[in-house]
Amino acid sequence: MVKILISADMEGATGVTWPADVLPGTPQWERCRHLFTSDVSAAIAGFFDGGADEVLVNEAHWSMRNLLLEKLDERAQMLTGKHKTLSMVEGVQHGDVDGIAFVGYHAAAGAEGVLAHTYLANQLTGVWVDGRRASEGLLNSLVVAEYGVPVVLVTGDDRTCEDAKGYAPGARSVAVKDYVSRYAAVCRTPARTARQIRAAAREAVPLAERHEPRRGGPFTMELEFDAEHLAGAATCVPGVEQSGERRVAYTTPTMYEGIRCFKAVTTVVSAAVEEEYG
Repeated sequence: MVKILISADMEGATGVTWPADVLPGTPQWERCRHLFTSDVSAAIAGFFDGGADEVLVNEAHWSMRNLLLEKLDERAQMLTGKHKTLSMVEGVQHGDVDGIAFVGYHAAAGAEGVLAHTYLANQLTGVWVDGRRASEGLLNSLVVAEYGVPVVLVTGDDRTCEDAKGYAPGARSVAVKDYVSRYAAVCRTPARTARQIRAAAREAVPLAERHEPRRGGPFTMELEFDAEHLAGAATCVPGVEQSGERRVAYTTPTMYEGIRCFKAVTTVVSAAVEEEYG
C-alpha cells in the first residue's frame, strides 16, 4: 500500500500572480480556485497512474477552504478547514503516509518569488533555521522528516523549484510559471501544467518510501519583522527572545515543537498588526 499526502497551497498555483488571486471572497479568487483545483487534481491523477493506493489532500492555504471538492479527482479524499495540529502537513503524523507532495508552493519571505512569503503575507521579512533562509517548503520538509516521510513532488514558480533542490533534491518538480516580480510571472496554460504535473507525480511514486525518522535538532529559528513592535509582541510566547530591533529567536529540540512555536508567534504577531500602520 502506498499512501501519498498532498499539502496544497495556492500562491504557487497555475496562473496565480496577484494578491486578489488568493484572497478568499474576491472575484479573482473564485476564478483561481479552479486553476488551483486543476493542479491538485493533476497531481492526484498522476499518483494513481504511478501505482499509489491512497491520496489524501490537506488544504493548506489561508482559510484552508479554497479547493473545489466537487472538482477533485474522485479517488482522493480532502482534509479541509483550520486549526490542525501540524497545519500545512497535517496527516503526516499518523504513520501511514509514504510520501508527501508540496503542490502550489512558493518562495520564502525576503526572497525572489511570486507572492513570496513565509506564513504571514507581509509582516515577516525573513525566517531562518540555523542561519538558513527558510521557505514554507523547507520548514515543512523538516517536520515531515521527523516522521520518516520524504518530499516526492514540488510545484510552484521556478524560484520555488530551485528552492526545493536544497531541501528535497531527489523530488520531482514542476514550474508552472516563471518569476518576473513578486506580482508578475510568465504563466503556462492550465492544460499544459496539468499534463506536466500529472507526469511528474507519476514518476514520483517510486520515491515514496518511508525512512527512519530524522531527528535533526536542536533547531534555532530566527524571525525578522517589518516593525519593531511586532518583535516585542512575539516575546509573549514562552522561549521566544528578542535578538535584534526587529528580530526574535528561539531554540527547540525538534521541528515538531519548532513549527508549533512558529504558529504561536505568527498568531500573536497577527493580532498586533494595526490596519493602517501595520
